[in-house]
Amino acid sequence: MTVQEVRAFNRFYTNLIGALDYSRHLYTPYTLTEARILYELAHASRLDAADLRTSLHLDAGHLSRLLMKFEKDGLLTREPSAEDARRQRITLTEDGREAATLLEERSLESVGALLDRVSSDDRDRLAEAMSTIRTVLGEGRSVRPSSRVRLRGPEPGDLGWIVQRHGELYAREYGWDAGFEALVARIVGEFAAGHDAERERVWIAELDGERAGSVMCVRDTGIPGAARLRLLLVEPDARGHGLGDRLVRECVGFAREQGYREMVLWTNSVLDAARRIYQRAGFTLTGEKSHHSYGADLVGQDWRLEL
Repeated sequence: MTVQEVRAFNRFYTNLIGALDYSRHLYTPYTLTEARILYELAHASRLDAADLRTSLHLDAGHLSRLLMKFEKDGLLTREPSAEDARRQRITLTEDGREAATLLEERSLESVGALLDRVSSDDRDRLAEAMSTIRTVLGEGRSVRPSSRVRLRGPEPGDLGWIVQRHGELYAREYGWDAGFEALVARIVGEFAAGHDAERERVWIAELDGERAGSVMCVRDTGIPGAARLRLLLVEPDARGHGLGDRLVRECVGFAREQGYREMVLWTNSVLDAARRIYQRAGFTLTGEKSHHSYGADLVGQDWRLEL
């Protein structure tokens, strides 16, 4: 595929959905960027300005001006976060939620009108092509609307499942030996034997009712005020649904709520998909060191996120 073909598609699609009409979006007073901000705020239980800036890749100054406009119009309120006064917690007002609902309804109507011109056979081709684009260009971050995702706490058998699936998947995908499974078993065993139920937690991700991933947040014993993210896992069949990003966001959000000052994690450079998830969440690489573990020559990496 050439650069010209990608640009031609972009021109076609932006014209098709009216993205170039910056003065309004979906026959509302909002631009496309403003509508996206309202959407994100309406679909998140809690959100800080920094979270919005990171997830939407917006310039800090531009985002600040838009939030000031929304606040002046009575669509949202801003206040210092209870966990960190340096961060702004953003909450939609009732008027803001009404605006977001209107945008959602107009969006559904617009897409429905567009699909009315497409035959049932072509709709399947179109959906498949769009899914492919999101998966390839979005690095597996797209969530398929037909799939039901749920995050929950561990139930009987879940902790054993975490150990089993880590051992099986890392052996199959990276050739790691039983030493890695032993490490995971130790981490899970320590959590099961005694953890702070208020400040430490495990999440299990379900996709259409089946276990599909996990992550853990525990207190870091070596760094005062730090939480450690551990055991991020997404099943191969569940990749492409955004589970990894969602698990990490949940873990980071929990750590903020509990008053941790930073979140750290250790991974290996060979785990490319996980590294991209951490980068999207705002983690920065703080150190690297070569080591030989699990029967392989690896480069360990330390990552950190200020909360």
